[in-house]
Amino acid sequence: MHLPLPSTAITLLLATLPTSSSTPTMGFIGCSMAENTAQGYLTVDGQRMWGPYGTGGMVVQSWTTTSSPSWQLFDAQAAKYGLPSAVWVQFCIYADPGITYDEAQLLIANARQHAAPGARVYVTGQPGYEGDGVCARAGKDGPAITAGMARRVAEDEKLNVTWPGEFTLRKGEVLADGCHANVAGLEALGRQAVAFWG
Repeated sequence: MHLPLPSTAITLLLATLPTSSSTPTMGFIGCSMAENTAQGYLTVDGQRMWGPYGTGGMVVQSWTTTSSPSWQLFDAQAAKYGLPSAVWVQFCIYADPGITYDEAQLLIANARQHAAPGARVYVTGQPGYEGDGVCARAGKDGPAITAGMARRVAEDEKLNVTWPGEFTLRKGEVLADGCHANVAGLEALGRQAVAFWG
């Protein structure tokens, strides 16, 4: 089941997204949380990463088959901007079914297949929440599970991926759904992305 990014967040941001004069060279895969980060990245004038392209609800299992509708969207972006020289893989889950190590490896392999030869791959989990914040869709332990998986694959030298750190949303930066970033949160995620990738 694909749950879209709340329309309030889209409405608030799309009207204010700046247009970049440079061609972005970094793609991303993930769910609506990755979309949040891409939106925020553009609001703080990030230049390297793609903007949002409709990945809301696309958890890990949406990306494990290289010909899936999710990858078709990715390929449309690559056709627009060119094959990315870097790809951010966000491990985004629903509490059930979660993520397995095999699935994590598939996402990384698929990212390489859809990117430029030799592209650098970054991995993170979905954002954590300061204090007692919980995204019910991902479950209480969702951020910890995905962050742990990102660190685990980054430690596997055969996979040759980079873990830049984890994203965090503070109190007051989350919508009432307990999952997605509000306007302040979008900016916070964007600033974190700029710190990771420029």
